[in-house]
Amino acid sequence: TMLLLVLGGAAVCGWAVLCFMFWQGSWQLLYHPTSSVVRTPASKGLAFDSIAFEAIATGQPSLRGWWIPSSAPQAPGTLTALYLHGASGNIGDTVDMLASLHNAGVNILTFDYRGYGQSQFVHPSEMHWQQDAKSALSYLTGTRHIAPASIILVGRDLGADLALETAAQHSELAGAVLIAPIPSAANQIIHDPRALFVPAHWLASDRWELRLPAKQIRIPVLWFEWTVDPDTLPLPDQPQIFNQVASPRNFVWLTPTRDPDAVLSGSLSAWLSDLKNKGRDLPPCMASGDITC
Repeated sequence: TMLLLVLGGAAVCGWAVLCFMFWQGSWQLLYHPTSSVVRTPASKGLAFDSIAFEAIATGQPSLRGWWIPSSAPQAPGTLTALYLHGASGNIGDTVDMLASLHNAGVNILTFDYRGYGQSQFVHPSEMHWQQDAKSALSYLTGTRHIAPASIILVGRDLGADLALETAAQHSELAGAVLIAPIPSAANQIIHDPRALFVPAHWLASDRWELRLPAKQIRIPVLWFEWTVDPDTLPLPDQPQIFNQVASPRNFVWLTPTRDPDAVLSGSLSAWLSDLKNKGRDLPPCMASGDITC
């Protein structure tokens, strides 16, 4: 009996240690940051300023990024894009995307979340990302003195999830551009094979649930998704989350068989033109794959 009790206690202790280790390290199943920034906008011929903001207790900035001015910064109605990158790499991996955004005629602020690039080292989390996005908005409005009504959020992959969550809380912004959001991102943690022997659903704190913010958002949304060639019919259904967006919404398919950067830049330029000319009264988008919608 004593031996069974000892073995049972050891098993429970071992399982508890396993749960603790999973709880501490599960963030690595979703977030894959790198610290070395190997590319800058200069590699695409873009002028930029390195910036730092959101000081911590020591007075050192916790967030670092780039400010890329529009090619016509004094033009009336110039918008500013806050670009939120995905869960892997750092801002050095976003240079091509930033060039496409710049071609659309906007100012750009992009930055690394804490734990990425040259920003303060902490373990990434949904809460930290939300705090960092809020700090970036405060930098734009408080330091750059940019009116919220001229700011758009642009996010890619998990950054698009963050853009949707942030946009739902800031109805004063001009709009949000979501490039291939990750539905149920928490499943990458919960359904990982290494989570089979622990109650991963309870141990993983990040949820990234998009249904509620999709219903709450009140600003125009431009949504991009990847698919096969749109000439191949039938097209897949639009994401269920997109259909729950209550605000004016546009949908565009991206495909590897056509120049996705050109499609994205052209669609974004047309959408931004509508924002400038018609405010928030955007026409509904044709969801047929026609990039001119």
